[in-house]
Amino acid sequence: MSRMVDLIKASAVPAPLMQVAARGALSLPAAEMLEILVFLTHNPVFCNQAKLTLAGWEENSARGVLSDPHAPADVLAYFIDPDNIRPGLLPALLENPAVPEQALCILAAANSRETVEALLESRRVHQTAPVLSVLRNNPHLSPEEAERLGSPTGARSDASPVPTAFHEHQDDARPVTSAIGEDSEEILQVLTAFERQHAAEIAADANKPFQPLGGFVAELELDDPATDVPDEAAAQPCSASVSASGAAAAPAPAKQKPKAKPAEQERVSTLQKIAKLDVKGRIHLAVRGNKEERSILIRDGTKLVALAVLESPKISDMEVEAFASQKNVLEAVLRAIPMKRRFAKSYTITRNLVFNPRTPLDASLGLMKNLLVNDLKNLAGNKEVSDTIRKMALRGFRQKMQPGKG
Repeated sequence: MSRMVDLIKASAVPAPLMQVAARGALSLPAAEMLEILVFLTHNPVFCNQAKLTLAGWEENSARGVLSDPHAPADVLAYFIDPDNIRPGLLPALLENPAVPEQALCILAAANSRETVEALLESRRVHQTAPVLSVLRNNPHLSPEEAERLGSPTGARSDASPVPTAFHEHQDDARPVTSAIGEDSEEILQVLTAFERQHAAEIAADANKPFQPLGGFVAELELDDPATDVPDEAAAQPCSASVSASGAAAAPAPAKQKPKAKPAEQERVSTLQKIAKLDVKGRIHLAVRGNKEERSILIRDGTKLVALAVLESPKISDMEVEAFASQKNVLEAVLRAIPMKRRFAKSYTITRNLVFNPRTPLDASLGLMKNLLVNDLKNLAGNKEVSDTIRKMALRGFRQKMQPGKG
């Protein structure tokens, strides 16, 4: 009987089952499931969902597949690509003899400090002269590390140059982890202070994956609604329909997915990039990144990452005004906002926090005294907030409406 991956590659399964596969919900061995997902990353309808599923795949399961020399070549190629690197999986890939030397050379030239650190820890890398040759020229390698690498014993004079694919990656957009020289002194100071202050917590949470609050992934509308699978479809047996002659049934015609708008594609790409990062990488991006990245990371379920967004010297008052109204952020974020003098001076931020039902009660009560009369009146009638807040707002409104009160 044909494997499911072969049926999918032959387009011999219906569209609803393809959607289930893109979500990683088939009851199959991890190696076959990953092979299916990598194949679907080239499918115009299911590619975005498949990439997100791969980005969030459980690391222990993926590590077992990626360390196997007999793992599907397409799967190894996908995970070793600098665009898809996950730090926790890199050691297994580096030591797998099935990963070609050329791929390691491309990786050795990648613009990422985390990647450099993983390469320096790899026994295979230290035994591969062409990779070391490329690694010595990596701008993220410190002078001390370059000196320790020294000249490789038996290095070939005709060591392979950096593959062409590397130059293509050099021309990509600014990487997640910026070169130190590209950051302002203020950003470096903020990062250093934050990491020193929270060193123990960062170490404890190091491997926590990106888990956005409030169903944020669903908001991206990655898939065409016409191809969405009803809840009951996921409960169907994960096998393709086969005719009496043993041939796989022809797939139901799938509706062509409309081409995503550039803004949607960029947002999906940003989410995928973030999903690959560990906690430290997301903290760095929260401080160094752009507005789009901050708007996603503020919803990170890991408290340190979300709080790091508020430390960014690049963040604007308008962004924080929006954060103060959001119901899908951690309470710790809403509590931290008014503790920063810059934000506490903004009336709009204060008002948004008090009107947000997710703001901790004690924080709301402390801020309420700063509200104007009209806002107190509106708050007293706001059924989203707690009874206590409404009662205190009504009391404050009546007091300010008394003669002689402001």
